Amino acid sequence: MKKNLIEVLIVEDDSRIAEIHQRFIDKIDGFSVIGIATNYQEAVELFEIVKPQLVILDVYFPDMNGLDFLKWIKDNSTTSNVIMITASKEIQSVNQAIHYGVFDFIIKPVIFERLKNSLIRYANYSKKVSNLQSKSAYITQDEIDSLIGKNISNIEDQSQFPKGIDKLTLEKVLIAIHEESKGMTAEHVSHEIGVSRTTARRYLEYLVSEGKVLADLAYGTIGRPERVYLINKLS
Repeated sequence: MKKNLIEVLIVEDDSRIAEIHQRFIDKIDGFSVIGIATNYQEAVELFEIVKPQLVILDVYFPDMNGLDFLKWIKDNSTTSNVIMITASKEIQSVNQAIHYGVFDFIIKPVIFERLKNSLIRYANYSKKVSNLQSKSAYITQDEIDSLIGKNISNIEDQSQFPKGIDKLTLEKVLIAIHEESKGMTAEHVSHEIGVSRTTARRYLEYLVSEGKVLADLAYGTIGRPERVYLINKLS
């Protein structure tokens, strides 16, 4: 059995969606789903029993508001973190989630690469915290900046980007998105900057995970809905 897995509790009232989340998480090394709760009572009971390191949480439930449960988690645990996965797009909900200390906020339907990026960032964050705690009870300003992703001195360093993300290509994608106020599909971006659609999508999903770009679904007259990306003016 693998050791030191990050234990995850899924709180989602739709069992089919909860199963999809579990299957996605099972594909990512370092994580283990240890429970699924579909209502408030189950969520509280499971949380108190398993004491998860990470909670995947929806907003909409028949018997509760997920944001209230997020606050309950923060009031009752200093070690558990939360990633919201929800259909809620209201700015007030996002702001409230950030206020209560959510690690990430992902809009349904979740894309595997988007969730994977978020979990990898969380795993890196968790590892940094663990390493810092093992060294000292105190922390330097540089270590704080690194922990919360604001290491200004290394902002131009290619090493800050994950494998498969090149700084110059990333800048081209950002420029293309900036110039199209109505948003762009991965295919549109690929034609604009001269890369494959798969490459464009990888860079766009990375920018979404970093909060620099927003993603939504556009429904056309025929075919499947397309994922459309636009610049996050609040970032």
